[in-house]
Amino acid sequence: MRVVVADDSLLVRQGVVHILTDAGLEVVGEAQDADQAAQVASSRQPDAVVLDIRMPPTFTDEGIVAAQRIRSSRPDVCVLVLSEYVDPQYAMQLISERPEGVGYLLKERVFDGAVLVDALRRLEAGQTVVDPAIVSRLLARPRRRDPVQTLSQREREVLQLVAEGLSNRSISTRLSVTERTVEAHIRQIFLKLGLDDDPSSHRRVLAVLAYLRSDAGAPGTSR
Repeated sequence: MRVVVADDSLLVRQGVVHILTDAGLEVVGEAQDADQAAQVASSRQPDAVVLDIRMPPTFTDEGIVAAQRIRSSRPDVCVLVLSEYVDPQYAMQLISERPEGVGYLLKERVFDGAVLVDALRRLEAGQTVVDPAIVSRLLARPRRRDPVQTLSQREREVLQLVAEGLSNRSISTRLSVTERTVEAHIRQIFLKLGLDDDPSSHRRVLAVLAYLRSDAGAPGTSR
């Protein structure tokens, strides 16, 4: 896999490059801001781009904008966005347009080389990757009428893994159950949440994230 790494912090950039190189991936370019990231991605023809959300000049959402530019010109390029902050809004903004091959992870997690490489391999396979911390925060949001509370403990575990972008096979491996059992749990989850059980893994991730992010019914939430 050919990868471009973009981060304004030299220390972070070099750390990610080192992890990827040690894992046998080829780093074909580096960038320190969003414009440079888009340029390098265009000229080096990578399979994936790893980039920070907050880069010069405003340190707000430059990484998201760069990711959208890259995906617009090269839809086949996987994009993994990194952040220091748990911000579901950014995750949804990035993933909602074209979820396959797109991921959002916290920076603290990517310095575990196995997590970073696994995320990139999953994106290369067309999956979606969402940081578990983001999913956990969304699951914990209070609502006046919350069907999530009707789920069994195992169903909640499956729901969280679906939201993180895992396939049925990966979920079955993680929970040590059969794929058929996972499918049965997912049918019940979607029934209880009132969601369409779309067989597309990307659509179901979007459906779950949209439901979990929804403010509808949350106490004290202004509309």
